[in-house]
Amino acid sequence: MSFRKVVRQSKFRHVFGQPVKNDQCYEDIRVSRVTWDSTFCAVNPKFLAVIVEASGGGAFLVLPLSKTGRIDKAYPTVCGHTGPVLDIDWCPHNDEVIASGSEDCTVMVWQIPENGLTAPLTEPVVLLEGHTKRVGIVTWHPTARNVLLSAGCDNVVLIWNVGTAEELYRLDSLHPDLIYNVSWNRNGSLFCSACKDKSVRVIDPRRGTLVAEREKAHEGARPMRAIFLADGKVFTTGFSRMSERQLALWDPENLEEPMALQELDSSNGALLPFYDPDTNVVYVCGKGDSSIRYFEITDEPPYIHFLNTFTSKEPQRGMGSMPKRGLEVSKCEIARFYKLHERKCEPIVMTVPRKSDLFQDDLYPDTAGPEAALEAEEWVSGQDANPILISLREAYVPSKQRDLKVSRRNVLPDSRPAAAPSSARPGATGSAASIHTTVSSGSLAGAMEAGKLEEVMQELRALRALVKEQGERIGRLEEQLGRMENGDA
Repeated sequence: MSFRKVVRQSKFRHVFGQPVKNDQCYEDIRVSRVTWDSTFCAVNPKFLAVIVEASGGGAFLVLPLSKTGRIDKAYPTVCGHTGPVLDIDWCPHNDEVIASGSEDCTVMVWQIPENGLTAPLTEPVVLLEGHTKRVGIVTWHPTARNVLLSAGCDNVVLIWNVGTAEELYRLDSLHPDLIYNVSWNRNGSLFCSACKDKSVRVIDPRRGTLVAEREKAHEGARPMRAIFLADGKVFTTGFSRMSERQLALWDPENLEEPMALQELDSSNGALLPFYDPDTNVVYVCGKGDSSIRYFEITDEPPYIHFLNTFTSKEPQRGMGSMPKRGLEVSKCEIARFYKLHERKCEPIVMTVPRKSDLFQDDLYPDTAGPEAALEAEEWVSGQDANPILISLREAYVPSKQRDLKVSRRNVLPDSRPAAAPSSARPGATGSAASIHTTVSSGSLAGAMEAGKLEEVMQELRALRALVKEQGERIGRLEEQLGRMENGDA
C-alpha cells in the first residue's frame, strides 16, 4: 500500500527568523518620515545606511555594523542633498561606495571612509544631474563596474557611468507614468520595471527597446513591485481590484497569463520583495506590517511555495537585506534583514536549523562576490557577463577596497577599456574632479613591473596550492567524521 507524500520536501521548510538581542540593535535613529515606498535602508558586510529625518535638506546615516547600541544625536551623517533623500544603494563592487537619490533632482555618489564617518560628509565624489523631478530609485548594475541606474518622477530612466560622471543612456519614452521600481536581471543585460499605469515592462537599456510588456499585471491601483529572478522569470507583488495583496510569477517569453498568482491578505501596505538567487527564496515584507513572509520558487507547479512567516509586535518602516557574503555561515544563517522601527534598526536573522557544525554545501552554493565581471566600457560595447562567484566555504576575507575613480573622459565613442586613473579624492564632486592622465612608463619601469608581477604570480600559485591541499584535508576529515557519526547511529 503506497502512501502519497502530503508535505513537499524542502530544506528551507523549517527556516525560522529571530530578532537579535537589544544590545545588538541600533537605537535612537530618527528614521525618515518621507512618503515614498523605498526600503529606507541599505546594508553591506561593512556598513549599515539608513535614511533619517533632517532639517533643511536630506541626510542618511552610515554606521559600521559593529556600532550597535544607542546612536548619539550628534553622530555625523551624509548630508549633501538639499532635499529629502528617497533611495540609497551600496555599490556591489566596493563596500565603501554608496549612491543616493533625492527630492532635489540629483543623484550623488559618496565614498565612505574605511572606518566610518568622523565628521559630516557634505561633498560627494560624483554629482549626477539629469533628472527634472525628484529621483526615487537608484540601483547599481550587478556585474559592470561603476554603472548606475536612476529613475525619477519625470518618468525617465537614466544610466550613468559613475567613473566618468556622464550619462550613458536616457530612456524617456518607455514609461508614461510614475515608475515604482526597477530591477536588473542576473547579468545586467535587461531590467524590468513596475509602473503606475499597472504595466510590468522588460527593457533592453542599451538598445532603448521594450522587450516585453504586460498591461494590468495587477489590477489594483496601489503600488506594485517587479523583480527579476535568477532564471529570467519575473516575480511581482501588487493589489487586486478588491485591494487584496497579491504575488505573481511571470515568464517574459509569454506574459499573457501568470505562471502563478496568489492572494495574501487585504492590508494596504506596499509589498517589498527581497530575493536570494542562491536559494531561490523570496522574502516579502509589507510596509507597516509586522511580519516577513517567505516563499520558495521552484520549477514545478504551483511554482510559488509558502514556507513560513516571521512575526513580531512592531510594524516595519523599512527594511534592508544583507548580501550573502556578509552572513555567518557557521550558524547556518541564510538571510539577515535590518528592520526599521520608528526610532531604531533591529537585525533579524533567518536560520536553517542543522545539527552538524560542518559547512553546509547545499545551503551555500557559490555566490556573487565583490569583483566586477566587466568594466563600464565593455558593457557599453555590448558585452554581458554573469557575476563572478566566490565560495563561502573558506572564511571569506574581503580584498582591500579601491577608492572610486572618476575621470572626465567620454566612453561612448571609444569603447576601449580606460586606463586606471589615480584615486579620486573623497570630497571632490564629479564636476570638479581632476582630469587624470596616464603617463607611459619607460622600458626600465616596464621590466621592474614585469618582475614584480612574476613575484606576485608565484606567491598566488603557492597560495592556490596551499588552499587546495587544505580543502582536500578538510574533505577527508569531514568524510571521517561522517563515518564516525554513522557508526554511532
